[in-house]
Amino acid sequence: MPQQEISAWRPPVAGVEEVLHAHFTEHAYPMHVHDAWTLLIVDDGAVRYDLDRYERGTPNDTVSLLPHNGSSATPHGFRKRVLYLDMTQLDERFIGPAVDGPDLTDPVLRRRVGQLHKVLTIRGAEFEAESRLALISERLREYLRPSPAFGRAVPDRDVAQSLRDLLDERLTEGIALHEAARLVQAHPAHLVRAFSGAFGIAPHQYVLSRRVDLARRLLLDGQPPGEVATAAGFYDQSHLTRHFKRVVGTTPGRYARTGTVR
Repeated sequence: MPQQEISAWRPPVAGVEEVLHAHFTEHAYPMHVHDAWTLLIVDDGAVRYDLDRYERGTPNDTVSLLPHNGSSATPHGFRKRVLYLDMTQLDERFIGPAVDGPDLTDPVLRRRVGQLHKVLTIRGAEFEAESRLALISERLREYLRPSPAFGRAVPDRDVAQSLRDLLDERLTEGIALHEAARLVQAHPAHLVRAFSGAFGIAPHQYVLSRRVDLARRLLLDGQPPGEVATAAGFYDQSHLTRHFKRVVGTTPGRYARTGTVR
């Protein structure tokens, strides 16, 4: 029988939007994305995930940034720890390089991320946590610093960015593809191809993932799942529950109960 253990909370540390510790035996993540940077380490087992049509894994000394869909690569499942970092730690220039190389084999970085997780469970250790986070962010930027060629604007990238801005602006109310195409002034099919090529995820998957992220924040703020569903742009609570469980691995109600003050 599938088993899961999940603990999630929002620490009082600038730059860290959320912390998630989880143990899954059979959960498989669908393709998804977050509106924050996802910094993942695996303590037991291994996670197998697909990104840009390539299968990737998470060996012992690896720190993964921006993994999307994943499942267990070992029979007994996997145990992971995740930090969701905001854009003050890594700005949008680093998205492309992170998609191209999400797995960073670096024992020092792996150790620093593990130490930060421990500090984040201690009351009154915010300054230490911020100090450790600064070193981690610096090392990540060294790995992901874009090349000059990557930084040049290209038409498809501009189209993709324009669509992403529009999807973010209309996140909860939604927008039809033909209307988005009219506003961005691109053919609908070209719009989808440009977005998927630039960000490694289809536009509809991006919207659902962003809505789930919003729901996570509202749940940790103490809002009941029924209200969260509407506020995050889902049709009803069952719609929220279905997609939330696919992405997070547990129901909104159970997730909310893990968000105790630490």
